[in-house]
Amino acid sequence: MRYKKFLVTGGAGFIGSAFIRYGLHHLSPEKIVNLDLLTYAGHEKNMEGFLHDPRHLFVRGDICDRELVKKLCQDHGIEAIVHFAAESHVDRSIQNPAAFLETNIRGTFTLLEVIRELPHIHFHHISTDEVYGSLHEGYFNEHSSYRPNSPYSASKAASDHLVRAWGHTYGLSTTLSHCTNNYGPYQHAEKFIPHMIMNCLQSKPLPIYGQGINVRDWLYVDDHAEAVWMILEKGKAGEVYDIGGETEMRNIDLLEMLIERLAARTSQDPKNFRNLITWVADRPGHDLRYAIDCSKIKTELGWAQRHTLPQGLEKTIEWYLQ
Repeated sequence: MRYKKFLVTGGAGFIGSAFIRYGLHHLSPEKIVNLDLLTYAGHEKNMEGFLHDPRHLFVRGDICDRELVKKLCQDHGIEAIVHFAAESHVDRSIQNPAAFLETNIRGTFTLLEVIRELPHIHFHHISTDEVYGSLHEGYFNEHSSYRPNSPYSASKAASDHLVRAWGHTYGLSTTLSHCTNNYGPYQHAEKFIPHMIMNCLQSKPLPIYGQGINVRDWLYVDDHAEAVWMILEKGKAGEVYDIGGETEMRNIDLLEMLIERLAARTSQDPKNFRNLITWVADRPGHDLRYAIDCSKIKTELGWAQRHTLPQGLEKTIEWYLQ
């Protein structure tokens, strides 16, 4: 492996924990220091299967604590930081944008300043396709312009620009990736797929924004984790890699797919679930469509998705049923 000792921020969250789990199970890192504040979206449960692995060290702490981050890097000989920690729910960003600026911008700045003192450390930044804004046709790629439309995506766009600027100005080794909507086991129930699964199982309303025609591309979380490990192993410093599932679907159609599968798994009439659908006023500034061209990471690094949307949903539903 190019790097053996990692500091992972947000490793008790949904995507960060999947990244650590994948690395410990499939690769050979010597050390993964997992720094997470354990806010509402980070849980010890997410670290099932690796919390007590001797190669893994969990540290509860804040990425804005510069001295803590620096000490962890020095004490453990960290060679690469993989930055997942973020506030990421759009609705929460509309209600409380300050928390998003603090974590997503100031937190990223703090990490970059540590690397400026310890420039041998590589920095990989996890970002979102939402920084590109809304798209009616075609696909975003690594050269697309930024047009964020929510406080969340604006905060992530700002953090992306910091990573680029610190890399260019101070000669730091950085890489950056944008992903589409992740799903899979351990995801927080505020997100679309687990929210709909849990509400179906509890016979609660299934809220759909507007007419349900907003289109998202869905990426199984383990496929995302593998892509990030490949960027760390094969990626070029200063490069950006876009990671997608290539499975575009309208929200209402995805809900129908979930309903059909849940009904089959629970021996219920799908009509019982469909009757729970509730149409709600659209989210302010709701982006119509996201779609990403991930040909670069496929061509240059040899990555490919391992899960179709039906396969990923089956695994996800099975986990939530258990």
